[in-house]
Amino acid sequence: MKILVINPNTTTSMTDKIATAARDIARPDTEIIAANSQEGPASIQGFLDVATCIPGLLAEVSRHPDVDAIVIACFDDTGVDAVRTLVEVPVLGIGEAAYHAASMVANKFSVITTLSRSIPGLENNLMRYGLHQKCVRVRATDIPVLKLEEGDPATLFKIRSEIRESIEQDNTEAIVLGCAGMADLMAQLSEEFGLPVIDGVAAGVTFAEALVNNRLSTSKIGAYSAD
Repeated sequence: MKILVINPNTTTSMTDKIATAARDIARPDTEIIAANSQEGPASIQGFLDVATCIPGLLAEVSRHPDVDAIVIACFDDTGVDAVRTLVEVPVLGIGEAAYHAASMVANKFSVITTLSRSIPGLENNLMRYGLHQKCVRVRATDIPVLKLEEGDPATLFKIRSEIRESIEQDNTEAIVLGCAGMADLMAQLSEEFGLPVIDGVAAGVTFAEALVNNRLSTSKIGAYSAD
């Protein structure tokens, strides 16, 4: 099968990191096609970036008509509903995928994200998905998205500190990494802290494979009808 993993921002270094995480988890017979928008913001950090990246995202999706599923690699689940209306194949957002994965392996979980201004959007999504009662807290590191691309040890220190505080203060049982730019940290942090640390890119690809294997497509009756 072919899965399009699309980064809705224009930063190619982040797309490369996302592609590696997706290919590491994908089945041997799954082809990962990684792409990013050609126009729009360099990072997505709040409501304005979410809105302005949609045209570039839809244009990039239209360039890949022969894929079996699409994973949108922005933790805000940017444009997921619009893309589901545009295509018939399964479309997953990495935020929704990660939340569902966490809910299946832990009684409650916390989200570690980037900037504080991203918190309301993530909390809104959790409410919409019916998973807000499973999330004990959305925590911000106040690390800009593009800072994650620099490999600065201080950045990892902040993420680790928020995880530690979440375990100690929130009694969390699992951690969801709230940015596609953190995709390369899942295994390291899971081992270090001894609890499930979930990356949405990996969860999104795995769920996409499952939907394709079950021959499920996006419903075109109702909300996702293009007519």
